[in-house]
Amino acid sequence: MKMTILATLAATMIIALPLAAQQGNPGAHFIENWDLDGDGKVTIEEATQKRGEIFYMFDQDQSGALEPVEYDLFDEARNADMAENAGGPGGPMKGVSQGMVREFNDVDGDGKVSEEEFRSRAIDWFAMMDGDGDGLVTTEDFRR
Repeated sequence: MKMTILATLAATMIIALPLAAQQGNPGAHFIENWDLDGDGKVTIEEATQKRGEIFYMFDQDQSGALEPVEYDLFDEARNADMAENAGGPGGPMKGVSQGMVREFNDVDGDGKVSEEEFRSRAIDWFAMMDGDGDGLVTTEDFRR
């Protein structure tokens, strides 16, 4: 299963990387993957929905929580994606990465992240990326 997830993630990165490089825009990879209606903007609703999809992708045992080993896999995949498409964790997409780390999402500090915890952090995570506070995340937000 781990290989299937990593293969899917790798395929997504391979497809999105040329587009992001072609556009030369920080955040283009994020918009490509999170803008569910293709309008060039990510809304809080889209971000929340996509976070739910990601949660289910990594909740391999379908327990309703990302156990430490599952979160380790999520960290590995996310770090590889950030290194390949976003200039690493300190680049212009720093907020994207910060809002996905275990410490940010493990609200009760029990070492695992429930679906409720993961989804509930969407609003704060979105605010970290929405640099101009207009309720939308666009490539412009990653240039600030």
